[in-house]
Amino acid sequence: MQYQSKLKKGLYTASLTPLNEDLSVNFKMLVDHINWLLENGSTGICLLGTTGEANSFSTKERITVLDEVVKSGIDPGQLLVGTGTCNITDTVKLTKHAVSNGVPGILMLPPFYYKNVGDEGLIDYFRMVIEQVNDPRLKIYLYHFPKMTGVPFSIELIEKLVEEFPDEIVGMKDSSGDLAGMQAVCETLPGFQVFAGTERFLLNNLRCGGPGCISATFNASIKYGAKLYERWQEDKADELQNALTELRYKFEVQSFVSGLKFLFANWTDNKAWLNMRPPNSLPPVQIQEKLLNNLPTATFF
Repeated sequence: MQYQSKLKKGLYTASLTPLNEDLSVNFKMLVDHINWLLENGSTGICLLGTTGEANSFSTKERITVLDEVVKSGIDPGQLLVGTGTCNITDTVKLTKHAVSNGVPGILMLPPFYYKNVGDEGLIDYFRMVIEQVNDPRLKIYLYHFPKMTGVPFSIELIEKLVEEFPDEIVGMKDSSGDLAGMQAVCETLPGFQVFAGTERFLLNNLRCGGPGCISATFNASIKYGAKLYERWQEDKADELQNALTELRYKFEVQSFVSGLKFLFANWTDNKAWLNMRPPNSLPPVQIQEKLLNNLPTATFF
């Protein structure tokens, strides 16, 4: 079976959400950052995902973020919006709002508070969300991030979901770090769009028929990812992938929210980047030094 999708293949940056000193969203900085990412090779933007601190915001705040981004003139067709919460009511409200704004893809976490739940309960959850959103434009990308959620999407569960909802559940962001598992889904469900959740697997994903990558570190490294994406069928693709992988590892010394915000504050000399909602906080001093030594400004700007 081939699965319908409206999300373009390519590279999506899981955007940071800049904040003001009072921890409200700094919309000007957010829009400027999104435009910079799009100008430097990002196919689109994953808005209000893990890196965007989505679960630190209220439903009303999340709705306002999307409204302000679209109002700024950014094409909603370039957005993948995170709408998953622990409850059906808020997930439906956020999803309806995103779809009504013309967003082509919804990135949806499973309901992640209760652990060790069965497949039937998860299927019921997605069934209720889909029925209550009740919009033929709805295209859901499952967000597989078991390290954070504790609620994985097994291949068996994915197969059940796409069998019942082939027009609505059309893809996945795989942030499990399990290359073999990601490739198995690609092979088992041809046409189902499995985006790698790290650029370490970008070339592997493309070679097994995947559509691309959704990454936090593209906030900084998007031009390097774009270079590989443009040349992935050339002889030097493996060399480009190795360089991109090495760069990714240099970021993996702290949570991406705090590490990236700390780096942007230093790279741009704008201390507003340091603002983040608890429990996220600045990296320890030794981590700060390591990040700055590993990732000089000139590499990215």
